[in-house]
Amino acid sequence: FMTWREVVYEYDGSFDGLLCCIYESYTQKELPAAFFRTGELEPCLYEVRAVTTDAAHARRVYEGFRRFSPEVGPFLRRAYWTCLPEKELAIYRFAAKLYREGKPLLQRLSDETYHPLLRAVRQLNGELEQYRGFVRFSDIGGVLAAEIEPKNRVLPLLRGHFCQRCHDETFFLYDRTHREALFYAGGHSAIVPLEEFVMAPPDETEKRYRRLWRCFYDTIAICERENPKLRMSHMPKRFWPLLTELQSDPDAILRLHRRAQLLQRPALQPRYLHLRHAKHPRRLLLRQRLEKAQQDRHALPLRQQVDRRAKGKLLDQALL
Repeated sequence: FMTWREVVYEYDGSFDGLLCCIYESYTQKELPAAFFRTGELEPCLYEVRAVTTDAAHARRVYEGFRRFSPEVGPFLRRAYWTCLPEKELAIYRFAAKLYREGKPLLQRLSDETYHPLLRAVRQLNGELEQYRGFVRFSDIGGVLAAEIEPKNRVLPLLRGHFCQRCHDETFFLYDRTHREALFYAGGHSAIVPLEEFVMAPPDETEKRYRRLWRCFYDTIAICERENPKLRMSHMPKRFWPLLTELQSDPDAILRLHRRAQLLQRPALQPRYLHLRHAKHPRRLLLRQRLEKAQQDRHALPLRQQVDRRAKGKLLDQALL
């Protein structure tokens, strides 16, 4: 590499384009100092060379990895989908060292060029498994719609999972981070760039389904076994804003206000007369939960037990 001239490669931003950069590096004896996608080039002192993506060249480089191990190609593809800083340069350095040292490099997991890629791919795989369970679809005009906000580019890996699981549905999944969407209909799927997207507001039917899901989520919860730290380790907080069961319910807050206004009326029905007393337990409990809902804007379904008749029965179904 001492006699190779240093250049900056500009490519189309695809994995095949990166493989073509590796091909050009060895055929033209050039050492890339940096990689830039088309349209993102920054001023630099090195010679800039635009690399055109050639499927034959990309296939030749990809197939060349098979002589070391059949897992190298898929591994580098996943490494390209990670959020590792300067991932193109890291992949190139690993490929160059693999060409020099061969298979023994794959056994040294702590190698300075191999370990960063291993760690990044491990994070990608973990995030992929989380989004397989944390995606929440909504019915918008007969089409299932959902949004995700991942750190890594997991949408190509989620494609097969959801297309197989929802094969008889029409759906789309939007990636806020990378501004692209997965569309599926009639057995065909495609990932297309989508710069701007705003989810349509839910209709009354969708709101009812969301309330039912929140009710189910809270009903199966066991308060005595609540462990916030363990919960955040299995389900990090960055996933919470897009989870239906953890989103605020404006309708529930409005029902709380209406309930509070009902308790303040001077003329109450006979069944509510015992609530006139300011220190009545039910009234104090309602006031506490109303204040909590106003603070964190997260109204959970309210349930109370009736002390007068059947213990354990749910009270005030209108608040669910």
